Amino acid sequence: MAVGGFAVNVDASSTKANITLSVLITCIVAASSGLIFGYDIGITGGVTTMKPFLEKFFPSVLRRSATAETNVYCVYDNQLLTLFTSSLHLAGLVSSLVAGRVTTALGRRNTIIFGGCIFFAGAAINGGAENIPMLILGRIFLGLGVGFTNQAAPVYLSEIAPPRWRGALNTGFQLFIGIGVVAANCVNYGTARVVWGWRLSLGLGTVPAIVMTMGAVLIPDTPSSLVERGLIEEARNALRKVRGPTVDVETELEQVIESSRAVNMADKVTTIFAKEYRPQLVMAFAIPLCQQLTGINIIAFYAPNLFQSVGFRHDKALLSAVILGLVNLASILFSTAVVDRFGRRFLFILGGVQMLLCMFAVSVVLEVVSGVDGTEHMSKRNAILMLVLLCLYAAAFGWSWGPLFWLIPSEIFPLKIRSNGQSITVAVQFLTVFVLSQTFLTMLCHFKFGAFLFYACWITLITIFVILFLPETKGIPLDSMYTIWGNHWFWRRFTVRGQPNQDSLP
Repeated sequence: MAVGGFAVNVDASSTKANITLSVLITCIVAASSGLIFGYDIGITGGVTTMKPFLEKFFPSVLRRSATAETNVYCVYDNQLLTLFTSSLHLAGLVSSLVAGRVTTALGRRNTIIFGGCIFFAGAAINGGAENIPMLILGRIFLGLGVGFTNQAAPVYLSEIAPPRWRGALNTGFQLFIGIGVVAANCVNYGTARVVWGWRLSLGLGTVPAIVMTMGAVLIPDTPSSLVERGLIEEARNALRKVRGPTVDVETELEQVIESSRAVNMADKVTTIFAKEYRPQLVMAFAIPLCQQLTGINIIAFYAPNLFQSVGFRHDKALLSAVILGLVNLASILFSTAVVDRFGRRFLFILGGVQMLLCMFAVSVVLEVVSGVDGTEHMSKRNAILMLVLLCLYAAAFGWSWGPLFWLIPSEIFPLKIRSNGQSITVAVQFLTVFVLSQTFLTMLCHFKFGAFLFYACWITLITIFVILFLPETKGIPLDSMYTIWGNHWFWRRFTVRGQPNQDSLP
């Protein structure tokens, strides 16, 4: 088959497997791990605009928002309030760094269960919080749980899915993140008028944690994970269950066993830094960094704050966040339908161009209607225009960097470095989100509309990076993925053309 203009030899036997009911249910359950991350993304921004929540924990922000002459860009510029949001990502960074070892020792499925239990504890603490230290402690538990599930679930999906359906099934993780965001925004909209509504919003984070944890208990671990732990017969049974009774799984099982034999546990942590794995290491850092520099999580976290700042009433701001989430969710469904047909690069480039245009347009609207100093408030018409532009931006992200961020890293790493590679990817994501979320409201206050030009410039560079350095991975079995690097104009200098890099397998 041709991949990005290069010929790639693929073992036909590895692509025979079709979607069975069992593999579909298994992937849906595993992908539901995205619910907890999505719920947290959606719930945070809405809670931080609720008057009872601000009265109890951040009264200075509430006083500032009531001041008529306040700069619209600076209403929510408070480092302690920002820490409430960003502390989760600092904790996620810590857990993701050790998640590689945990998934290797306990398995992908058990790591998902472990992460769900920790997230449940964090949501319960936040729902009953009486002071800021309790809030931050709850956020830390939430972050630890998300760190483990974000590392394990995408790897699980890529290892369990048939190669030609891997893109669609893996995007299910981002789809459930989108569902979590929409559900959280709807909860915020419904509880905003209740004095203790913020407690309900935060405490209901226990529900998606229960759903995904109970679901994970019922599914098998991946064959790669089982073989990695010496459970060969269990791996054979797991393959038979997900591939169907009519498919001969012995060839695929043998490939997985050979991959596992090549894994040297003693040097596994440092193996990823070897020259032959340089392309994967670069992508482990570049993909999450690029995703966050699109600005999406900043928009997701602070959408209600932003909409309220530019002129929407509190209830309208929360409703606008719901609309934004629904648009993003619909675009993820579009990506699921076409990612295995048009490929990853096409969606990356299309989404990048659209996001660039939208970010530039948002900055122009803010500069024109709010003034350079941000003291002029928007009309209702211009605020709606802002919502439309951000919806177009969210749609572009939803069919490109949203689902593909989880898909690409989970499929490019050989088994020898897969757990640690995914850990690095998730850790870089959390570190970047922490830095950007901790600084965004201050940057918005000082840069004003220029904050969106900042992200527009990064989106330009990101799209160029994809065009030049990201090879196409559509339809390539995991055990043949090494071929994309040997046939790439730049990365082939780190590999032997047409040969696997060192361990002969994924």
